[in-house]
Amino acid sequence: MRWTGVDSDFAAFVEARQHRLLRSAYLVCGDHHLAEDLLQGALVKLALRWAKVREGDPEAFLRTVMYRDAVSWWRRFRREQLSDAPPERPAGDDDVPSRVVFEAALRRLPPRQRAVLVLRYFDDLTEARTAEILGVTVGTVKSQASAALRKLRELAPELGEMVERGRK
Repeated sequence: MRWTGVDSDFAAFVEARQHRLLRSAYLVCGDHHLAEDLLQGALVKLALRWAKVREGDPEAFLRTVMYRDAVSWWRRFRREQLSDAPPERPAGDDDVPSRVVFEAALRRLPPRQRAVLVLRYFDDLTEARTAEILGVTVGTVKSQASAALRKLRELAPELGEMVERGRK
């Protein structure tokens, strides 16, 4: 992609990281179009502050903006649909790839738990960095991660079975 009228350092920064950041955004919001919007909005904010941020850690700034914007979206547009019973599992889903099972289970987690899992395990950030990005305490990150992993085990017990089969 050719960037015109843009600082070459900024363009190089974006080109080097855009695919990984888009994957993270997708895992956080569960929708490709929303992930693109989330990343684009964060990149605009970064571009506006590039002169100040470029010498520091622009990726950290970008991730912080992206995850805080995602939390703001969730607060404005809660899309959780509560029901009395869990949804039925489709018949014959034994051959479903683990990625599909994982993504479906991840989408059913509350937004903050989903963000904690993505930051901690997909982006491989420390508890302290995750807490800083989300604007919460380290204790909250630990409790949210624990609750999210427990909920994933409930939502998709077949993931554990797939991991065990993969070890054999």
